[in-house]
Amino acid sequence: MGNLDGQLVGKVAVITGASTEKGLGDAIGRRYAAEGASLFLAAEGTADGLAKVSEECQKLCPGNGVVETGLFDLSKPDAPEAMIAAAVAKFGRIDVLVNNAGIRDHVKFGDFTREEFDKIVAVNVSAAFFASQAVLPTMREQGGGRIIHIASQMGHITFDNRAVYGLTKAALIHLTKTMAYELGRENIIVNAISPGPVLTQPILDRLENDPDYAETRTSYLRSGRFGKPEEVAELAYYLAVTDATYMQGTDLLIDGGYTTH
Repeated sequence: MGNLDGQLVGKVAVITGASTEKGLGDAIGRRYAAEGASLFLAAEGTADGLAKVSEECQKLCPGNGVVETGLFDLSKPDAPEAMIAAAVAKFGRIDVLVNNAGIRDHVKFGDFTREEFDKIVAVNVSAAFFASQAVLPTMREQGGGRIIHIASQMGHITFDNRAVYGLTKAALIHLTKTMAYELGRENIIVNAISPGPVLTQPILDRLENDPDYAETRTSYLRSGRFGKPEEVAELAYYLAVTDATYMQGTDLLIDGGYTTH
């Protein structure tokens, strides 16, 4: 497969959910920037966070890499399409779309409101669906592209108070397969990544507030530790550049062995 270093030079990547420092979008953006990509980072209503992530990514860009940002509430109709249109207007092309934006739930089944359900589905599934549809004309005109969905191990297993989150991530995995089946012959390569417990900000907050949390969760992890955002970013980089394009419609679990039991 050859050396994969620098394979995003001259390429453009759109990454959603990119405003949280120590988040997956942040880590993926930094990894892509370091390999020469120009970035369009999108997030909802968090201008300061988005600006900080953008600044860090720009520092890593070698050569002519450029980082642009946009605030979009992806739970709203037409926002995913507007995001893609803005990225195309800035760069004229999109080589990689990373659908990373997501909302977690922590509600017992039976207690969900319709509003809570609808918003989680809108951000976790509908946004990825319509952003992917919107990017097709550009990728077709270019002769191809890569679409990467950030799903979750919760799309494979169940857990307390995660009913809607797990439902949406399972749907995203199925969407990955459907899109790959329909688009693969057009050189639009679609795959997913399903992380397990990773040291993003929500878990870091939980570790600070719950002394028993680390021991409880790591008891299920064959790795004996939480994952790092950079490990997920490394996998996202591989999917963005690998010439092993026979891999299509695959969901890659990166969960420290959590789902092996």
